[in-house]
Parts: sequence; C-alpha cells; structure tokens
Amino acid sequence: MVRLGVALVPCSDQFAFLFCSCDCLKHYGAELNAVIEKAAGRWRPFIITAIFTGMRASELRGLPWRDVDLDAGVIHVRQRADAWNNIGPPKSKAGKHDIPLAPIIVNALKQWKDDCPKGLLDLVFPNGAGNIESLTNVWKKFWIPLQIDCGMTIDTGKKDDNGSPMLESRYGFHALRHAAASLFIQYLKWSPKRLQTVMGHSSVRMTFDLYGHLFDDIEKDRADLATIEAAIRAA
Repeated sequence: MVRLGVALVPCSDQFAFLFCSCDCLKHYGAELNAVIEKAAGRWRPFIITAIFTGMRASELRGLPWRDVDLDAGVIHVRQRADAWNNIGPPKSKAGKHDIPLAPIIVNALKQWKDDCPKGLLDLVFPNGAGNIESLTNVWKKFWIPLQIDCGMTIDTGKKDDNGSPMLESRYGFHALRHAAASLFIQYLKWSPKRLQTVMGHSSVRMTFDLYGHLFDDIEKDRADLATIEAAIRAA
C-alpha cells in the first residue's frame, strides 16, 4: 500500500540532493531515463517536455498549440494555468520566454498532436475532454504512480494495517525543473544570463541563488589571470 497524503519530497533537503553538484546528475540520469521509458499514453509527451525544457507544471498545463513551433523547434511560453484551472499570463514579465526544443520533444509532440484531445483552448496537454488538466490529476494520476512504478520511493518506516510498508514518492514535480536547469549548465555550458532567460527567472540573482554552485567560477578565473599578468609585467 502506498500512502498518498504525505510530503512528496524531504522538507529538510528540499531538492538539494538532486542538483548539489553536476556529478550527481550521472546517477539521477538513470532515473530520468526510467521515467521516460515507463510513461505511457498522453503522459509520455508531457513528461518528455517537462524533463527537457524545465517548464513549470502551470506552463505545461496552460500551453496551447499556437505557442509550439515544431518546425523551428521552439516553445513560446506566454500563458499558464493556475491551481484553480484559470488561464492567465505568467506571473512576471520574465515569465514570457522561449525554450529551444530537443529532437525527442519535437518527435514526441508531432506524434501526439493528431491524438491530442481537441478543445476550445487548443491545449497541448489537456485532460481527456480537451480541457485544462488539473494539478491534482498530474500528481495523483500520473507523477506519484509513475515514481512508484519506477521504484523512486522512500520507505517511511511505518506499516499499514496489513503490515505492508508505507511509501512516499521521492520527488516533487518541480524537481524536474531543477534537473533540467542543472543539465543545461553541465552539458550546454549555458551562462547564468542564458539560463535565466530560458527558465523564465525574474532575475539573474534568482538564477545564481538556485544554481550558482554549478557554474564555473568565472570571476575567480579572471582574478587568477590578472595575478599572472601582474607577475609577468613586473618581471
């Protein structure tokens, strides 16, 4: 038995264990791959887009097809669906941003487009009736069961009435956003400004606060080079 009414990530460490260093990503890459392989039906393009773009759940739920350019390989984030299923603009000006797409996203969305339920909002990831997918459904019908299926759980140390372990899913959905940002830094070598733009952070300070420990210490490198220069010029 799996208890669903519990915290989805350890409150003390939050997501620090997921992106504490770029080396950690080698381990968590296997989990991300397992999630991709086990996601089925309408949830497969949803999770692939989440992993490789770092989009917020609200942005994914409110994404219309008109903001997806599969030929250019870009998603234009211009609106979001809040927790009450209301469509509106992003919370800040920086929230309107463009995200380049990996080939796996383009292929997944091309395959999904014909099967996608049609609705007045023309959403990319609607519910079965073509309307806004609720955040609750994303959690309880998809993200939690998927983690359980992938063995991504934490034993609470408690037992249910039948003596079976009570498990918690290991990650919150927002962990995928942090994982994407960490991957962008490690493999694409994006600058803080580039990451801020693509992730839609309100300021580059926010980007540094979250991921500063993953960036190369450019300022220190410059200071070291200045020391070398001074030493040579003084010789």
